[in-house]
Amino acid sequence: MKALNKANHPGRSEYPVKVIQFGEGNFLRAFVDWMIHKANKAIDFNSGVVVVQPLEYGMVDLLQKQDNLYHVSLQGIKDGKPAKETELIDCIMDSVNPYSNYEAYKEYFLKPELELVVSNTTEAGITRVENEDIHALPPKSFPGKVCQLLYQRFKHFNGDADKGLTFFCCELIDKNARVLNEIVLELAEQNNLEQEFIDWINNNCNFCSTLVDRIVPGFPKDNIKEIQEELGYEDNLVVVGEYFHLWAIEAPQKVREQFPFDKAGLNVVWLDDMTQFRDKKVRILNGSHTALVPVGLLSGHQTVKEAFDDKTLSKFILDMVDNEVIPNIHGETEALKKFAAEILERFFNPYIRHFLKDISLNSISKWITRDYPSLLDSLNRTGKLPEKITFSLAALIVLYKGEYNGLSFEIKDTPEYVDFIQGEWNSGKSPEEITKVIINNEKIWGVNLAEVEGLADKVAGCVKSIVEDGIKVAIEKSF
Repeated sequence: MKALNKANHPGRSEYPVKVIQFGEGNFLRAFVDWMIHKANKAIDFNSGVVVVQPLEYGMVDLLQKQDNLYHVSLQGIKDGKPAKETELIDCIMDSVNPYSNYEAYKEYFLKPELELVVSNTTEAGITRVENEDIHALPPKSFPGKVCQLLYQRFKHFNGDADKGLTFFCCELIDKNARVLNEIVLELAEQNNLEQEFIDWINNNCNFCSTLVDRIVPGFPKDNIKEIQEELGYEDNLVVVGEYFHLWAIEAPQKVREQFPFDKAGLNVVWLDDMTQFRDKKVRILNGSHTALVPVGLLSGHQTVKEAFDDKTLSKFILDMVDNEVIPNIHGETEALKKFAAEILERFFNPYIRHFLKDISLNSISKWITRDYPSLLDSLNRTGKLPEKITFSLAALIVLYKGEYNGLSFEIKDTPEYVDFIQGEWNSGKSPEEITKVIINNEKIWGVNLAEVEGLADKVAGCVKSIVEDGIKVAIEKSF
């Protein structure tokens, strides 16, 4: 079997670097890079990507080892029939770790032909860091890095209006690019940068909020040898995804014309305001995923499909969507139910092994972003806490214990939050006492959950039932 590298692909395409991408993970490579690759082939988009590792430790070394080549394998139902296709993605020209090779990173963000910055630094990435030093090499936070690269670009090109950049943010937070823009401007003011620089950002950079949708299980470790045999290459960065894809982008006309992905046959939707569009997608699809993760893992399931094949859990999620999510979304009810049915049908895709443990990354911020708004709206609409959304929070708190009924879980979230929660679980207090302490820690949740009337008591009761009765019995007893 051949190694996957340039030597074994001497005819690989070379493109000018017009895109910097913060994030080297499976999703961006199976979504954004796949789209850029498609646009390069279909409409001569002629754009190369440089991947920037946003954290000190990541996957850049693996990309470099394969000369930034990898395959995307799409599996699922296409035109009503089972289908599978695999394609070599060759649009990534280089990948850099700014913590170990800052000068290479700087060289790329100062390229005159650079046009677009794409990011997926997770829900925790677009955040404020106290006393951020934007002159560090590199700054700690993603917004700090953006402020720095824009300032250096502004200085390098003497404020040239044509050297501004467009940002497509893929982080699953509301108004993602708008939030990034706000923090970058705050950093500019905090660091006493020139007003001319702030004006340059406001007049010549476009911060475009986006909404992404494609289920990407990622690396197919269970059958990677079989896939590598089919490919004929030892590709250790294969990414598996579903056929369905959607990229909704809030952007002015000039940006739509500059990045015409929709003209390449891609499902890209340009919007003036995506508020309602985002609301239904995040609450139904992502909210369902986030609520399913803890009940699925605590039930001993590994994948979304396994969990949905469990009738107790599928009924739990379907009832939650029908009765606690959809009634709070603006729009015609039947149209929303049809949308939800199409979305949830993808959970049954027999070709996709979407591991719950992978979706569980940063579940705290995901639950607040995806499920908490439905909980509040349902409470305000009915005067009662929505039982299943509330139960999902209880299951999440039990999951973060790290072990349950002989099962163990690797919790990937902000370490200090995980340490606090697990410290409470090891304190010897009762499940109810533990739950209320965790609920009352506003720093963990980013909101004051204790202010929601009856929530702490309700969640504590659910936690007690999960611990004493078992997750499945607790679900069946509660509903």
